[in-house]
Amino acid sequence: MRILLWLLALFALAVGVSLAFGYNEGYVLIVLPPWRVELSLNFFIVLAVGGFLLGHVLLRLLSHTLRLPQAVRAFRERKRREKGARALREAVQQLFEGRYGHALKNAALSHAAHEAPALSALVAARAAHFLRDSRREEEWLKRAAEHDDEAHSARLMTEAELHVDARRFDAALEALDALQEGGGRHIAALRLALRVHRGLGRWDDVLKVARQLEKHRALTHDAAVPLKQRAHLENLRGREGDARALVAYWEAVPAEERRVPRLAAAAARALIAAGDGAAAQRIIEQQGETEWDSELADLYAECRGGDTLERIARGEKWLEKHPQDARLLLALGRLCREQQLWGKAQSYFEASLTVQPSQDAHVELATLFAQLGRSEESNQAYRSAAALCRQA
Repeated sequence: MRILLWLLALFALAVGVSLAFGYNEGYVLIVLPPWRVELSLNFFIVLAVGGFLLGHVLLRLLSHTLRLPQAVRAFRERKRREKGARALREAVQQLFEGRYGHALKNAALSHAAHEAPALSALVAARAAHFLRDSRREEEWLKRAAEHDDEAHSARLMTEAELHVDARRFDAALEALDALQEGGGRHIAALRLALRVHRGLGRWDDVLKVARQLEKHRALTHDAAVPLKQRAHLENLRGREGDARALVAYWEAVPAEERRVPRLAAAAARALIAAGDGAAAQRIIEQQGETEWDSELADLYAECRGGDTLERIARGEKWLEKHPQDARLLLALGRLCREQQLWGKAQSYFEASLTVQPSQDAHVELATLFAQLGRSEESNQAYRSAAALCRQA
């Protein structure tokens, strides 16, 4: 319908022009002595319009000819950028596909074409890293650093990640520190920092970063607990022999993190070894009120100093709640023997053996019988301990 209307309008215009030219009897006289030219007005109009159109075409051709070198340069630049962009896309895809050799080659082509040079250099560095080509990896990281205005944080994160993967923890820490100075610390950087601090044995920093990640929900509680526990254990190990430092560290540990029985047992054991049995006793008693662990019962008997009868009384209260705990029964027997409560000590040792036969309980019972001069019973207990040892 639209084409039909245009045709009708064109025909109407042609008819109108024909009528106008048919009734036009005017002429144009051009005088240039000694010449004179007389033209009909219709022919002059046709010449003028034709001349204008011809001049316009000639001017366009001239302009296009003059712009031809610039157009060729623009065309070549456009083709170069398209080739570079295609090479970069292929390099990223090949990197994810594990085709590291091809990824490195295409990333180099993209960089040579000046297509996102910083990103191209980082892709090439990763590909070289996976190819275990440390020389080219370092070279491409240096090239990426030349374009830090484009991808400063990306370069530092890539450097840190590659250094961590190669266990170059000191270099990774330098990159992360530089990233933090630029205000670029984020969840991914914190995860890398956690691995770096673990690799360097910086357990205070491990605790700090693990708490930050847990706070931001980037680390689940179940995943954070063993990390914090390991850090606390290493920090306690680093303070072995210094009772004052151990007590100060333990008191600085948040209450929620102190409730882990294994951690409390490690702190108590370190304090016992450092000669501060009273502090170890307090830790065990506090832990015993919140979450019970049989290992703590063993250590409770090893605490030296203080009121032994009071410890026996507390242990018997625990026994009311945990009557089938063989290690608690063994610890109570040791405490009673230390206090020379021979009958109670024997009954506790025998009760421990009834619940769970153990070499330690047989040896303690044998030692008790030897102290009481009951040699035959002592020898029998030693033989029972040896029999358990052979079975193991």
